[in-house]
Amino acid sequence: MDPADDPLRSELVWSRVRALAAVATQGSLTAAARHLGVSKAAVSQRVSELERIVGAPLLQRTTRSVRLTHVGQQLVDETSECFAQVAASVAAARDLAAQPRGVVRVSAPVALGRQSVAPALQPFLRAYPDIRVELDLSDRFVNLAQEGFDLALRHTSAPPERLVATLLAPTRTLLVATAAYLRRRGNPEHPSALSEHDCLTYLRPGPTAWFFESVPAAGRSQRKRERVTVGVRGPLRANNSEVLRDAVLSDLGIAQVPDFSAAAALRAGRLREVLPEWRPVGFFGDAVYAIRPWSRGTPRAVRLLIEHLRREFAAISHREWPGAKRS
Repeated sequence: MDPADDPLRSELVWSRVRALAAVATQGSLTAAARHLGVSKAAVSQRVSELERIVGAPLLQRTTRSVRLTHVGQQLVDETSECFAQVAASVAAARDLAAQPRGVVRVSAPVALGRQSVAPALQPFLRAYPDIRVELDLSDRFVNLAQEGFDLALRHTSAPPERLVATLLAPTRTLLVATAAYLRRRGNPEHPSALSEHDCLTYLRPGPTAWFFESVPAAGRSQRKRERVTVGVRGPLRANNSEVLRDAVLSDLGIAQVPDFSAAAALRAGRLREVLPEWRPVGFFGDAVYAIRPWSRGTPRAVRLLIEHLRREFAAISHREWPGAKRS
C-alpha cells in the first residue's frame, strides 16, 4: 500500500481525533471550529473522515445539538491523555529552546523572606533578565492554586503531602540572650529556670509553654534524651522573629528564634546561645522548603528559581546558620 493512501497516517489521525475532541469539550461544531481556528465545515469534514476510518458513527447529530456516541466517547477518553502528553512535551521543548522568561509569583514568611529569600533573588534576576519575580511576604499559609502562586517558601517540619516540596536547608531553633541580660539576671542552667526569667515569646493563642529536649553528649545514646516543658512569660509577645530578636538585642529578655534570624548577631558576638545542651522543639520548623503545586509540566522559570534557591540556601546555611551546622 502506498503510504499516502494509508488512512491511519499519524498526521491524518491527529487532526481528525483532535477535531472530535474539540467537539466533545466545546459542545458544538461551531464552538469547536472557533477553538481550532478553522471553519465549521472543516470540523464536520474531519469528523466524517474519522468515522470512515473507524467504521462507526462518532457523533449523533440533530438540528439543535451534537453528542458523542459510545464509540466516539471511548475514542476521546482513550486518546486525551496521549494528546495532553504530546502537547506538554512540545511546550517543554519550546521552553528549553527559548530564553527563560515569564512571571514567577512567590509567597514567603516575612522574616525568612526579608533575611534570606530577598537577598538570594538578586543574583537570579541578574542571571535571567527576562524572568520577573513577584515576592509576597506574609506569615499566613496561602492557597497556591486558588491564589495564583507558583511557589511558596515555608519554614516547617512537615510540608503538605499533596504538594511537591524541595528541601532547601535544615534549620534549628535557638534560645538566645545578650551578655548584658545574662549578667543582670543570671545564666539559666536548666530549662525549668526559665520560669523565673523574662521570656520574649511568639504570639500564639493559649498559654505560653516552651518545650525542650536534651542534646546527648558525644558518645552518649540518643535514647537517653530528657524532655522538659516549662511555662514562661515576659514583657513582649510578637508574631515575628525579627521583632523578638531585636527585643533580645535591647536586653529585654530571652527568646526562641530560628537560626537564620539570629545568625548575624551571633557571629558578631551581640547574642549568646542559652542552654546549648538543650534543643527547643515543636515551635519553629526544622527545615526550609520550596513548595509548588503538582503539574505535568512545570514552567522552566519556576524550575530554574527552585534550583537556584536550593544552591543559595545550601551555601548560606552551611556558611552562616549555626543551627544547620549542628543538625
